[in-house]
Amino acid sequence: MDLKTITYLVVGATFVLYIGIAIWARAGSTKEFYVAGGGVNPIANGMATAADWMSAASFISMAGLIAFMGYGGSVFLMGWTGGYVLLALLLAPYLRKFGKFTVPEFVGERFYSNTARVVAVICLIIASITYVIGQMKGVGVAFGRFLEVDYDTGLYIGMTIVFLYAVMGGMKGITYTQIAQYCVLILAYTIPAVFISLQLTGNPLPQLGLGGTMTGTDQYLLDRLDQVVTELGFTEYTTSVRGDTLNMFVYTMSLMIGTAGLPHVIIRFFTVPKVRDARTSAGWALFFIAILYTTAPAVAAMARLNLMDTVNPASGQNLAYDERPDWFKNWEKTGLLGFDDKNNDGKIQYTSNSATNELKVDRDIMVLANPEIAKLPNWVIALVAAGGLAAALSTAAGLLLAISSAVSHDLLKGVLRPSISEKNELLASRIAMAVAIGLAGYLGLNPPGFAAGTVALAFGLAASSIFPALMMGIFSKTINKEGAIAGMIAGISVTLFYVFQHKGILFVADWKFLQDWGSNWFFGIEPNAFGAIGALFNFGVAYLVSRVTEETPQEVKDLVEHVRVPTGAGDAQSH
Repeated sequence: MDLKTITYLVVGATFVLYIGIAIWARAGSTKEFYVAGGGVNPIANGMATAADWMSAASFISMAGLIAFMGYGGSVFLMGWTGGYVLLALLLAPYLRKFGKFTVPEFVGERFYSNTARVVAVICLIIASITYVIGQMKGVGVAFGRFLEVDYDTGLYIGMTIVFLYAVMGGMKGITYTQIAQYCVLILAYTIPAVFISLQLTGNPLPQLGLGGTMTGTDQYLLDRLDQVVTELGFTEYTTSVRGDTLNMFVYTMSLMIGTAGLPHVIIRFFTVPKVRDARTSAGWALFFIAILYTTAPAVAAMARLNLMDTVNPASGQNLAYDERPDWFKNWEKTGLLGFDDKNNDGKIQYTSNSATNELKVDRDIMVLANPEIAKLPNWVIALVAAGGLAAALSTAAGLLLAISSAVSHDLLKGVLRPSISEKNELLASRIAMAVAIGLAGYLGLNPPGFAAGTVALAFGLAASSIFPALMMGIFSKTINKEGAIAGMIAGISVTLFYVFQHKGILFVADWKFLQDWGSNWFFGIEPNAFGAIGALFNFGVAYLVSRVTEETPQEVKDLVEHVRVPTGAGDAQSH
């Protein structure tokens, strides 16, 4: 059976599964729509959280980034995994004990202000919409290659699938769909990695194969990769860094605290029955995440080596374009792999020198193309396509639920129409999610960069606005409503100013401003890493404003004390 037919069958089967689960788990109340009824098993919630967390950036882009950055790409591994530990230890149990549905609801009640709640909603929407752009591109990339449709068509198909299971099921449907999506994506990621590790090193465990020797030689895989890339003028794979040490540190920190501040992951811990279950599900989620994250460095190195050996064979002769393999031709059709014969010799020159380099490789294709490059069976390639789509769709659904909950529950129910009935609130939630899907699709048609780069911006925005507000709300009794509001506005404003100054307002390249300031002018820190600096502004402004304004009321201080004391918690409150 040919690859296209198998891919249609495998991907189609997964889509039928997702939609079937959504129909079975259709939400009938706001509590089921927002927090899946609050009774999800901790292990199941851990698996769903892992799927929610491991987005297209984790599945498709992270290994691609590491493949081209080498050691410098480790900021993504350290930042995202470290951030999840922060979330599990410092935020999840306390927010679950607070017993609300959404992050803005916590902010509004802790800082006794509807204004604070509205500001939190705005910050959440900005970060979530930016994040969902990356998921939409991941959907388009996967569809574009494996279903042999153009990027736009693939994006529309993905939007339709998300609409069907997210709008119908809400958090209840999304939770059980994400469990299925985790199983799909983790099999799709690890099975090809095992095959390729066996091919290159003879070791079935990719984590060990990365540090092993090449099959039939005494040369270590990483030594071979260093040799290949340096011969073509690239920096050594195992020692390259991303900018200077300060930039590496700030980037890692931005990803860490951005992770802990992303609302679509936080709300997953509102779905379990007890505070203890929140901690347990966090531990299980970390285990499920670790399976992929410990495999990613091996996938990255092996994909880069396979690519280099294909376009620069061991004979030392450049690959003739007319003799390019089928996988090369297939990916050329998507526009994500390209050849420009600058010297008209009919051979592919792949070098670090942009003046002579003739090969354009989109980093997002590395994981998806790797099984084809390694000539694995068609069913494995089809499984990878299904896994990439599962990763993108699972996170997109979680983000869209966070956005719709913020609009319907926090803005409409919490501020504009407190007396709205549960039936109308549920309808508003579904309408808000449908609008959010449409907006995400529109932005996905013109993404500002490769998926993980776009996602990194979202982490920076969450780091500069939401994370500090949550930390101060839980661990400080002195930060008042004026301080929290001023801090969130200052943090996200400074970050957006820096990002837009470099990348253009709303990521439109022609809308850049103050270009005479140069690039990375703030101590060499790049825009994607600026969230940590924005967080410092948030903390500092919140503290200073709180010092010169009215003290936090005593009942709010008592509330903070209650949230922090490790005793039992009730169910999430219905509204």
